[in-house]
Amino acid sequence: MSRKIRSLSFVASPAPEAEQARGELVERYGDAPPDEADVIVALGGDGFMLQTLHTTMNSGKMVYGMNRGSIGFLMNRFSLADLPARIERAVANICRPLEMRTVDADGHVSDALAINEVYLFRQSYQAAKLKVAIDGRTRLQELICDGLLLATPAGSTAYNLSAHGPILPLEAPLLALTPVSPFRPRRWRGALLPNHVTVDIEILEPEKRPVNAVADYTEIKSVRSVRIAQSESSTAIILSDPDHSWSERILSEQFQY
Repeated sequence: MSRKIRSLSFVASPAPEAEQARGELVERYGDAPPDEADVIVALGGDGFMLQTLHTTMNSGKMVYGMNRGSIGFLMNRFSLADLPARIERAVANICRPLEMRTVDADGHVSDALAINEVYLFRQSYQAAKLKVAIDGRTRLQELICDGLLLATPAGSTAYNLSAHGPILPLEAPLLALTPVSPFRPRRWRGALLPNHVTVDIEILEPEKRPVNAVADYTEIKSVRSVRIAQSESSTAIILSDPDHSWSERILSEQFQY
């Protein structure tokens, strides 16, 4: 997809390498205010890219990332040269985040969005006990584990992969439900779910076995229940180089050894 680029806005993580790159790029290409720019260029790692995507959510702004962090799975390769032409040739990927709604020990309701995953984890030395329902039907009466996460295709190569969950192609209409160190049921290792379902998780014995819930980088402590569903209205747009597309990155990740 070709697009005409007239102005860019550069944002960077606090890392010295990212800040230095921003200075060099601004000197070469100028720097428009974010709300006036055609494209936001994010410099840093995957964590900073997630922050930028959350900031630009529902704005229609496209985000083009270049790696000045560590892993950089969500980022393109860094180069000072020919940036507008690279962005004009880039492929647009639309991310539809997960919506997380939690109820905590005081009855307070909190909402947050997750581009990568929503995960629950035990707060203490006691394993968590969770009851899991899909579209109102109980599927796990009692899951004993260290945690549980629901990942999007974009997030399937992050925490989900570290927890031995499946890698999902970006275009797959699926979500990965993956346990962290499951103890009972002993043979349950997770499930692939259609991306239109609603997942309800009830924390069992919450006083004895407190659990926190996280949507990307938003953490809610001592939750009693969590509801997760893919958003029908919120979107973020990320650009990737044609020779380094998300689909290619996900495919390559499955053949690493």
